[in-house]
Amino acid sequence: MATFTRRRLLSLSAGGALALLGGCASGRRGSLVHSPGSLPGSWLSALPKDWQGRAVAGPRQVLEASSADLIQLNDGWATTAGASTFAPLGAEILPLLRQLDPFTAPISRLLAPAGHPVRAFPWAFGTWLLLVRERPDLLERASEGWSVLLDPSLKGKLVLPSSPRVVISLLAGGGGQQAPTLPDQLRRLRRQALAYDDRDGLNLLLNGDAEAIVLPSQRALALLRRDPRLQALQPNGGTPLIWNLLLCPNSASMPLPVTWFARILQEPGLSQALNDGWVPPLPRARLEGAVARQPAALRGLLLPDQELLLQCHTLAPLNAAERASAQALWDGAAPVSP
Repeated sequence: MATFTRRRLLSLSAGGALALLGGCASGRRGSLVHSPGSLPGSWLSALPKDWQGRAVAGPRQVLEASSADLIQLNDGWATTAGASTFAPLGAEILPLLRQLDPFTAPISRLLAPAGHPVRAFPWAFGTWLLLVRERPDLLERASEGWSVLLDPSLKGKLVLPSSPRVVISLLAGGGGQQAPTLPDQLRRLRRQALAYDDRDGLNLLLNGDAEAIVLPSQRALALLRRDPRLQALQPNGGTPLIWNLLLCPNSASMPLPVTWFARILQEPGLSQALNDGWVPPLPRARLEGAVARQPAALRGLLLPDQELLLQCHTLAPLNAAERASAQALWDGAAPVSP
């Protein structure tokens, strides 16, 4: 039978107290901070019991949130904040990342070169679509690319994205080489615009003030399901890709909820995400079956064909000279007041 000295008893008592404190610490709930409407409701509601979601006003507030163990951001905010803002993801998430399509690898590193740590879980991607109201004549013109926005009938009836860089990129494509015609095309496009507001400008379309709006595919797809007046076009030429990412701040202290991450990559979570317009970036062979169960009119918008996807691109942060050049191009295309 074991014997216990006074020192041993004190040691056991101290260990018990530490275990109790450790239990209290581990009882803290993990905090997932996100922007409103930025995660599928079915996925958010399936968070483990030791985690809670917290919605804040927008991406800036997500970055500024204290006590966050996991945050949701789009690629523009995440890459601009810089890779050092976020902790490398642990080895436990790497098997899930290997399930994703290889084209996700650069964004998982926040566009850092190969060999740098993985800091983002790119759980959904999308493109930009042209959403129209009662304009069936435009739907047959995908082959024209984004120059369809220059149709004279859309003058004063078109809502463009609030980001000048996205607007420029739609016309320029992803080749990186600015065509000589771009300044003139941009000048003409800016004369078309009723507003630059992809976030709230949708009311202009729904109220009949606008006939077309350029929207992220996730928002457009959700609207197409419930409003029969609306239709969408994916013009040829590609668009900037829109990535939705999960990242860990450097101050995070909770282990990642790996099982929860995996839920959106398998059924029924995958189909639930597609129903809401979110497309996990799985290899095409794994997506096609779930996409085939969606309404026929939405399938090509959810998962563009491979040739079109190859024309899409991810926007990297601009350096000072590139920002100045883009600003000069934008300002030079401003409509001249009569």
